[in-house]
Amino acid sequence: MKLRLHFVVDPMGWFCMSVVFAIWLYNSFFVPKLVLLPHFYEGHIHWVLVVSYYLASAFCMAALFRASTADPGRLPTEPHIPHSEREQWEMCSKCNMMRPKRSHHCSRCGHCVRRMDHHCPWINNCVGEDNHWLFLQLCFYTQVLSLFTLALDFCQYYYFQSITTLDQEAFTARHELALIRVSAIMGLVMFGGMSSLFYTQLAGILTDTTTIEKMANFSNKIGGAGGGSKESWQRTLAEVFGTTWKVLWFIPLRSRQPLTFPHHFRTHV
Repeated sequence: MKLRLHFVVDPMGWFCMSVVFAIWLYNSFFVPKLVLLPHFYEGHIHWVLVVSYYLASAFCMAALFRASTADPGRLPTEPHIPHSEREQWEMCSKCNMMRPKRSHHCSRCGHCVRRMDHHCPWINNCVGEDNHWLFLQLCFYTQVLSLFTLALDFCQYYYFQSITTLDQEAFTARHELALIRVSAIMGLVMFGGMSSLFYTQLAGILTDTTTIEKMANFSNKIGGAGGGSKESWQRTLAEVFGTTWKVLWFIPLRSRQPLTFPHHFRTHV
């Protein structure tokens, strides 16, 4: 499966994406320049910490790019419906196209998405069957990068030794309030928000319930969907990430291959 780019024309989404990118750039440029690299050159921290920070930053940006440009599961204009699955399809009342059950029409994107979870303005894209795994990665790596930033800001105040090549008073007056404290506040907000989002997304996947179904109380209306998964968490996540290799669950720069399981396993994820 080739990597296909999917762009949504939405000025509000572009603005939200710009805000997210600015926060990432802030914490990936100013924090290393003011805290991480100076203390590394002074010998206060190990090179592994520097490499780990930049890896977390790189994976966070890769997940953001892939989640925002990956096809979430847009249905074709003339879908091929297997005869054995026709009962699992229905007509969309907004675009008058056939779609699998548990699909949803996104008013922002203007088309139906398979097993749509929600439309996220921060990635300017829907979160659906084909990019849900990338959205999970984005939440995870944002947590890692935010926690990393908070730890560095804390150590800058309370643990690290003073940098001998800098005028400490001038550094405090010039950078402490404008850069480091703002970085700590953003880290707290991002870590708290992403931790809550990551938990709700993971809980929804493990219980086989999308955000739309939770909000609309679909659990009692759609033939068992959203009533909880009987599979193990490994099998459930393997279906979402498109591979049974757990190490690949953390790699955003790859394609997702739908898994084929025996009939007694669910296949709509």
